Amino acid sequence: MIRARRARIVATLGPASHTPEMVLALARAGADVFRLNFSHGSHEDHAESLAMIRAAEAEIERPVGVLADLQGPKFRLGVFKNGPIEIKPGDRIRLDLDPTPGDATRVCLPHPELFGAMSPGARLLLDDGKVRLKVIEAGADHAEVEVVQGLRLSDHKGIALPGAVIGTSPLTPKDRDDLAYALRLGVDWVALSFVQRAADMAELRRLVGGKAAVLAKIEKPAALDDLGAILDQCDGVMVARGDLGVELEPEEVPVAQKNIIRAARHRGIPVIVATQMLESMITAASPTRAEASDVANAVYEGADALMLSAESAAGGFPLEAVTMMNRIIERVEQDPSWPGLMDAEQHALLEEHDVDALVAAARRAADAGSTACLVAFTTTGGTALRLARERPLQPVLALTADIRVARKLCLAWGLEPRKGEQPKGLDHLTKGATLLAVELGLAEPNGRVLILAGTPFGSPGAANLLRLAHAPPKRGD
Repeated sequence: MIRARRARIVATLGPASHTPEMVLALARAGADVFRLNFSHGSHEDHAESLAMIRAAEAEIERPVGVLADLQGPKFRLGVFKNGPIEIKPGDRIRLDLDPTPGDATRVCLPHPELFGAMSPGARLLLDDGKVRLKVIEAGADHAEVEVVQGLRLSDHKGIALPGAVIGTSPLTPKDRDDLAYALRLGVDWVALSFVQRAADMAELRRLVGGKAAVLAKIEKPAALDDLGAILDQCDGVMVARGDLGVELEPEEVPVAQKNIIRAARHRGIPVIVATQMLESMITAASPTRAEASDVANAVYEGADALMLSAESAAGGFPLEAVTMMNRIIERVEQDPSWPGLMDAEQHALLEEHDVDALVAAARRAADAGSTACLVAFTTTGGTALRLARERPLQPVLALTADIRVARKLCLAWGLEPRKGEQPKGLDHLTKGATLLAVELGLAEPNGRVLILAGTPFGSPGAANLLRLAHAPPKRGD
């Protein structure tokens, strides 16, 4: 089952899509990777979802990736004695560690690590930014704050401290339990929420131990300040615009999105754009025109994948949402101006390594002639990802002997991952690659195929071979 588009779709599973029939329908409609959101649902729910995904994968006969999204720390207020309180700008409230139910003058904030990050003048955002507070005075176990914006405050509202680096790991005890379970299930990607610094991703990578690819969710302003070092510890990255949009001013979010996409593309790691892409389709069968433009803009920027959250997990139209996203992506990629606009978003790549020069040469060779498709034989996925970074317009067949690598590559732009035999030699690889390209419809009989590989076959390492071949002719030719 070949997709007629290069940008990929990540669909979140949830109550609205937790049946074998719906998972299969979403995969047929275009979902390339399914997200298991560990903020919701039990371990048993996620195990059932994974079984449904693997059944759908067998049915559609192409690899499907699975992304486990860890919840991360959630900072919330305590409770109020008599229900919600009315507030207005200028009011003062004391935040402290006392668990006694609060009132209009004080309330519990049961997170000492937040007090350690506060200083006079710091901003606090509550209830997704609807309430804004300013720190007047802060100590190790309390803070005096003034209301800047807001009318009402109720129990357990989420709280954020923009611009501050919280001195704790984003991996909570719950996350560690969820991570161990996700790895036992055999997920392909693990996403870490509320990453602040490169050390957070280094810790996740150590815990994962190579059993899955690791992805950073960029949703804290502090992460933008350390973006390069964070990406150096990642296999992928997500522009998580929901929480990022709470802590940044609205006009800053599009700029941050572009910068993250550019940085990820320069490194050749997959980048996902997420949150509210087709938000109105939670309750409507069609998106707004602004939402369609938002999806299209991410495609023009060259993002590897676009993600649906509540639209596919809890909305009334999960299948329609995936179908619509697929249609928008396909339409953008038919625009004659799309390749030029996408390439304009990419920094010039320095061909510092032999493999980079070889991959760049493969792209140029494909453009110079009537090449039907490119084939990257890859042991770990590195060669295929380097080729995806070049954004070739020809189809790219990513062949690997490891199904786990094939599933990981489902997130990458333009790749058609497939599990194949371990090559016994160059001629064996060439024959198998060209036959499969024809079988999948990526090349016509006698069509030109460019093959990238590394020798010796089966050993992890950089590609060192570029071969021009032709697909076999039709029988009787």
